[in-house]
Amino acid sequence: MFIQTEDTPNPQSMKFNPGEPVLGEGAPGLDFPNAAAAERAPLARALFEIEGVEGVFLGADFVTVTKSGNADWAHVKPSVLGVIADHLLAGLPAVDEMSAPGGAKPATCLDDYEGEDREVVEQIIELIDTRVRPAVAADGGDIVFKHYEPRTGVVFLSMHGACSGCPSSTMTLKAGIENMLKHYVPEVVKVEAVQ
Repeated sequence: MFIQTEDTPNPQSMKFNPGEPVLGEGAPGLDFPNAAAAERAPLARALFEIEGVEGVFLGADFVTVTKSGNADWAHVKPSVLGVIADHLLAGLPAVDEMSAPGGAKPATCLDDYEGEDREVVEQIIELIDTRVRPAVAADGGDIVFKHYEPRTGVVFLSMHGACSGCPSSTMTLKAGIENMLKHYVPEVVKVEAVQ
């Protein structure tokens, strides 16, 4: 199996493209910021067993691994490639069937908003999903809408994968996403990152 690797804007994160589905088309990305969070994700669990792996993000067709600051990619990368290849070639699932996305309530429910506020949130989510998420997925990350505060005009977004902890994420958030949302959705005043 040939797995292509790509550097990301975050020097601590690397994107691994196995050329086949990881979670599958249309599946939302899953972020595992530590080994404890990967309890029901066999692929992420196996990656956390590699010395120096600090975070794992599983996308539809890629895996982003974040290493600790003192680890060297020259030592971590070959082990990550081996774990991903072995896991996928064995036909093992990336996540346990029970924990696969589907039945749970989404992080943000449109039912939490009414009238004009709901229309604003629908516009924000559409812009994030169609213009922002594909671009950051190309860099091995994900940005997800969490909440909109109508009273203050603040949009709260959660950053995952290579975006989490990336030195350029603040610039991307402010200069890119905030400006775009303010342009298309005048009710938006500010964008903030949340955990």
